[in-house]
Amino acid sequence: METQVKTKWNIDTAHSEISFKVKHMMISTVTGHFEDFNATVETESENFVDADFSFTAKTGSINTKNKDRDAHLKSDDFFNAEKFPEMTFKSKSYDGSTLTGDLTIRDVTKEIELNVDFNGIAVDPYGQTKAGFEATGSINRKNFNLTWSAVTEAGSIVVSDTVKLIIDLQFIKA
Repeated sequence: METQVKTKWNIDTAHSEISFKVKHMMISTVTGHFEDFNATVETESENFVDADFSFTAKTGSINTKNKDRDAHLKSDDFFNAEKFPEMTFKSKSYDGSTLTGDLTIRDVTKEIELNVDFNGIAVDPYGQTKAGFEATGSINRKNFNLTWSAVTEAGSIVVSDTVKLIIDLQFIKA
């Protein structure tokens, strides 16, 4: 029986972004992203079905374009970046449209599902082979011990429990 050789793909950070959106006071949306992250894919197929995806982000690299808010997110109310410097994702399965895997934030690991669009493979002007993906999903932040909450005088929740994930990834064939 012939053994398939796995192809490794490394993240192209210049053309990738790990971002999120969360409702603020239920009337507006705050967007943020992680500045320091890494990801790899290992696959045996051109369509990446059953590929192994792995990802890490430095929680201290969170950026919402507001220093005070970023400091709060790095505190123990949310990520506790000092004690838990990384969040990780390790895939369990990918069928071409749904990526299932374990997301670890703080000391909590939960299985999540992401909807994935595989945008194809192309060769850039420098001869590098690249593959592009867009992934979306949502998590309940409280499931990961990101439990800080407050309510305004009018009774509005300050930060929604639901966090939308928007992940744009471009990989370079190793």
